[in-house]
Amino acid sequence: WFPALEVLDVSGTGLAELGAELLALPRLHTLLAKNNRLGGPGSLPKGLGQAPLGRSLRVLNLSGNRFAELPPALLGLRGLQSLSLGGNRLHGIPPDIQELRSLEFLYLGGNFITSIPPELANLPSLSYLVLCDNKIQSIPPQLAQLHSLRSLSLHNNLLTYLPREILNLVHLEELSLRGNPLVVRFVRDLTYNPPSLQELAGRTVKTRNVPYAPSDLPENLVRYLSLASNCPNPKCGGVYFDSCVRQIKFVDFCGKYRLPLMHYLCSPECSSPCSSASQSSTSQSESDSEDEASVAARRMQKVLLG
Repeated sequence: WFPALEVLDVSGTGLAELGAELLALPRLHTLLAKNNRLGGPGSLPKGLGQAPLGRSLRVLNLSGNRFAELPPALLGLRGLQSLSLGGNRLHGIPPDIQELRSLEFLYLGGNFITSIPPELANLPSLSYLVLCDNKIQSIPPQLAQLHSLRSLSLHNNLLTYLPREILNLVHLEELSLRGNPLVVRFVRDLTYNPPSLQELAGRTVKTRNVPYAPSDLPENLVRYLSLASNCPNPKCGGVYFDSCVRQIKFVDFCGKYRLPLMHYLCSPECSSPCSSASQSSTSQSESDSEDEASVAARRMQKVLLG
């Protein structure tokens, strides 16, 4: 056989099992076996973890096969850094996955997984975790112990809330949540209602500085005009009362966290080219809406954190 072989790709070959010949490849570090028919009894050779391959293998891709559970033989691959089992038939993640202490990349998207075991948090080097397109309903707070985590993909699941502890993932750079009830409900609530005639009149008075005395207008209208909020877009200069565009904006907090805050704008036009221009004037726009942002943060907590 090929004792010096380091990379083996048998993807798309229709294999239903990987033979014992693999155990005689002491230098193999990458094994790609995507899109085959693996998953039945005997799909993987016995003694996989005890063979020299158990120490040398770093990358294993078994996506697009027929595994209904994570093969126990894989748990002996203590040097494994990347494991892909996307597009299989997995219904769960065994707690023993914590044995793969060297794992940095774990791809389990496109399965039927309903829950995440807390033991997943015992993988000290895990940086990329992909669990999209499953049936996951909740995130265990223990996941906040994954201090190396940089990317967490959870889109197209059944999440309705996130644990508060998620904010402790200080190195997290990417968090994908689209296609969950949590986000779908939130986006639905962000619909923009056209301004009423009263609001349009109030905006005109405020933006054009139309002079008036309290005695000129009904008392309730005078009070209404005092409730005008300035649009935080520095290139706009408009105001709004009850009708506004709500937009998610991520801001730095203590230079360490990226927190989602609700950003209120006076019209949809301010949420496209002008608002991107306002990114360069962050200090001015954030200063103008500091009180608003603090209120928005509390609202966001209720929506996102349950």
